[in-house]
Amino acid sequence: MEEREIMTGEPPKAKPPKDRTGEMPFLDHLEELRWRIIKGFSGVAVGVVIAFFFSDFLIDKVIMGPTQADFFVYKFLHISAVDLAIQSRKLPGQFFTYWGTLIVAGAIIGCPIFFYQMWAFIEPAMGKSEKWKTRGYTFFITFFFLFGVAFGYFILVPFALQFFTQFQISDVIHNDFDINAYFSSLTMWILSCGAVFELPVLSYFLSKIGLLTPEFLKQYRRHAIIVCFILGAFLTPPDPVSQVLVSIPLILLYQFSIWISKLGVRNRKKDLEKALSGED
Repeated sequence: MEEREIMTGEPPKAKPPKDRTGEMPFLDHLEELRWRIIKGFSGVAVGVVIAFFFSDFLIDKVIMGPTQADFFVYKFLHISAVDLAIQSRKLPGQFFTYWGTLIVAGAIIGCPIFFYQMWAFIEPAMGKSEKWKTRGYTFFITFFFLFGVAFGYFILVPFALQFFTQFQISDVIHNDFDINAYFSSLTMWILSCGAVFELPVLSYFLSKIGLLTPEFLKQYRRHAIIVCFILGAFLTPPDPVSQVLVSIPLILLYQFSIWISKLGVRNRKKDLEKALSGED
């Protein structure tokens, strides 16, 4: 008889049943995923609030900066630039662009918290979960995403915008772009680069769970190079210079992913050896 029952005369509270395998039940997994998503989007919401206080800078300097011929990136890359004519052809055009800017900027600012929550949910399936490892992997994921975003904004966007601005099929046609179309293209290029630059992260994850090997990546390296050029052509305007500027980093990322895959396979073998030896 427990001390609580002796002193109070009340029976002890029953503990919730545990899975005989020691694993978390499916419904508990869903509940944890729900809270992870809520916490992740809470970080994005905080980012939106921060972006709101810097909205003037984000609109005038970040979003509309590449529309000006004196944008500092054009001078740095030695691009012959002209001003872009931006119009709002729809009644809520500027309204949607304003809030779209805050949401995208908030997502970029709050992405470390979102990535941390998502990885904290996934990591236990890959082995023993430790907080310092989760933070390290979050930094790894965030770094490549922000690196891709920076690459898209400072490299891809300037070449793409100036190509479409100066491309004319007739002198009687003027390029006046709609603000919504401009914003959609800008965010698509930037976020696409951010997603593509997560290739090393995907390589490590698949290698860690045994679905990918460095030998497989080496075997299809030539095919991957062709895919990188195709992807570069898809993400950029039909301009050879911009296509090469995007394709070369993708090829380097693929090569780096081979090394990351080796690291993932090595860590997987260590985890299996520890599990077989009965170590914690």
